Amino acid sequence: MHDLLKRAALPLMALVLVLPFDANAQTAKTVPQSQMEMQLSFAPLVKQTSGAVVNVYAEKTVRRQSPFAGDPFFEQFFGQQMPNRTEKQSSLGSGVIVEANGTVVTNNHVIEGADDIKVALSDGREFPCKVVLKDDRFDLAVLKIDTKETFPTLPIANSDSVEVGDLVLAIGNPFGVGQTVTSGIVSALARNQVVKNEFGFFIQTDASINPGNSGGALMNMKGELIGINTAIFSRGGGSNGIGFAIPANLVKVFLASADAGVKTFERPYVGATFDAVTSEVADALGLSKARGAIVVKVTEGGPAAKAGLKAGEVITAVDGVPVEHPDALLYRLTTAGLGKSAKLTVVDNGHEEQLGIELGRAPETAPRDQRTIGGRSPFTGTVVENLSPRVADELRMPTESTGVVVAEVKDGSVAAQLGFEPKDIIVSINGTEVKTTKDLAGLATQEPSFWRVEIERDGQRIRQFFR
Repeated sequence: MHDLLKRAALPLMALVLVLPFDANAQTAKTVPQSQMEMQLSFAPLVKQTSGAVVNVYAEKTVRRQSPFAGDPFFEQFFGQQMPNRTEKQSSLGSGVIVEANGTVVTNNHVIEGADDIKVALSDGREFPCKVVLKDDRFDLAVLKIDTKETFPTLPIANSDSVEVGDLVLAIGNPFGVGQTVTSGIVSALARNQVVKNEFGFFIQTDASINPGNSGGALMNMKGELIGINTAIFSRGGGSNGIGFAIPANLVKVFLASADAGVKTFERPYVGATFDAVTSEVADALGLSKARGAIVVKVTEGGPAAKAGLKAGEVITAVDGVPVEHPDALLYRLTTAGLGKSAKLTVVDNGHEEQLGIELGRAPETAPRDQRTIGGRSPFTGTVVENLSPRVADELRMPTESTGVVVAEVKDGSVAAQLGFEPKDIIVSINGTEVKTTKDLAGLATQEPSFWRVEIERDGQRIRQFFR
């Protein structure tokens, strides 16, 4: 059996070497036809690619408050308030080198809040690195290794060419045991509602993915990156054969933004809100399938309105690629890229038409006029801004939001003690509507006997009284 396995690995090595030069062989996909083919080894492919997958170590300092802080007895006994203590917290994940200069792609949650980040190569060498770009909505981060060396890279594939049933390998550092390779197939595409952030378009695989694999590579049989492993469905913390990866085409767009030196990753502004097409909605609209994104609201003067989109219409495809749900629509428009245009396939009353939409940045329709509120009002310690699609997008709020928003609450401030939070919209004060930051700053200088404040938080109206 040992000799049989050894011989069986040789044809695969030859195949791996030939594939990059044979366009027809690259696209041909076949099912194993014999016992010999079932015993082929992934070893040559792993040797070719594993050097581009790194371990990512992130460390941050957290402040722990003394359990006796604020206790009058202990403060009197010790003569002063018990001091807070700090401690180091470490997290471990994986990353993929995608550029020879040491550019690494990983998950945002691997390095979130880190003070110190290092990467360890498969040969044991370690390097410090810095964050170039990160985004919590899409759970992606780009790091740059702090050295002038050149590194092996993993080429990025066109993830739209991935099909259910394709063989894949997952490489990462599960549970910190060291670089590990697992194999499986693509189980599904365009999965959404996997994690709680705004992004919802994942490749599902049964290749074993465990804690520590986050940020690692999901690759095809050509040794190309098709996704960044990011999440698993598990009740016990281990792999149950249901793992998810962020598609490589989104990684490409994110990487291009990092290379361009932008501070934040921006998705195209559409100027419309969408909902999923349920079976009931599909029946009511005469659609053959319950798929697509139905237009709920169109912002006047926005790209969607200029394209001719109307509430009640259903978008079924972008540039000819089917759209399964609103998350898929967001993904398709994001990967199309800022400054580009896209062709939308729209169904209205049984009639299908093509509409072109321009994909630009969210506009700052009202000057943000950022102000820090001082004085003796309940708002002391808040940083407020006028809402616009640009500001709303930066704060991860619905882009149609309007009014005056709390962008930041200073630690220990009056506003923090009273429970104000970032993203709160100040609706009115003592019955007076707040339309601009100037209005709020003026009202905050008053000294009424009590304050009657109305805010909007996560779509809910909250009324509070303060003295």
